[in-house]
Amino acid sequence: MTELLEPSVDFVFKQIFGSEENKDEVLLNFLNEALRETEPKPFVSLTLLNPQLDKNALTDKQAILDVRAQNEDGKQVNLEIQVSNKYDMPKRSLYYAAKMYEEQLGEGQFYKSLKKVISINILTFNQIPNDRFHNVYHLREDHTSELLLDDIEIHFMELPKLSLKPHRMDDRLVNWLMFIDGAPKERWEDLAMDTPGLKKAMTTLEFLSQNKEARALYEMRKKALLDEQSALDYAESRGRAEGKAEIVVNMLQKGLPASLIAEVTGLSEPEIEALNKKLH
Repeated sequence: MTELLEPSVDFVFKQIFGSEENKDEVLLNFLNEALRETEPKPFVSLTLLNPQLDKNALTDKQAILDVRAQNEDGKQVNLEIQVSNKYDMPKRSLYYAAKMYEEQLGEGQFYKSLKKVISINILTFNQIPNDRFHNVYHLREDHTSELLLDDIEIHFMELPKLSLKPHRMDDRLVNWLMFIDGAPKERWEDLAMDTPGLKKAMTTLEFLSQNKEARALYEMRKKALLDEQSALDYAESRGRAEGKAEIVVNMLQKGLPASLIAEVTGLSEPEIEALNKKLH
């Protein structure tokens, strides 16, 4: 039996949600579930704004394989999955939403022609400090929570939080996210039973998993993402180490014994002695 590709890898995600063949069944149904609480009426149709997949971008660790679409009313949606925590997701999401908003206005056009933009971020890590798996943000007044305007809407959907508390199995958005999070195949039938479009997404994943070229591109992309995560982890650990070294230097300058510094910082006494030698 062929091992399934991971839907949370952005290359696979874009093939499932961002293709012309799937936009009217997979993408449309997913967005209508994701936006059930914020959109007064379901989307009827979509136009993909970036359906192309640049294969050369798969080895670029900084490449963004997002899905961008526009509905029949001119509202734009940017759908993106993130597997690497770069610690800048709120700013990153706001930047791209603002850029989508600004790019609508051509020379000589009036501000009233601007349409709503929606940024949906699916994360494989935790970002928001609460136990909600789906958080939605708008521009609101601080004291009254009155909405200034509905033109910028940002969603964060955090996959690790799906297991924090029980969810109704008839929650269609949960079904979609569990599939994206790699739910085992034996659960697919239950997840897709009352979730329009999900069966088509599953069929697409099976096809991609059996396609030799798709699997080769997937492995290429996965390596690039792993390399990026390794670099981020190294930078973080280096930052922690440098910060700890600065603390040790301050403690040495105050004349504290190496044994006490080792107990406080977790560094070994030889490491502390080496730092001490650098000071003299």
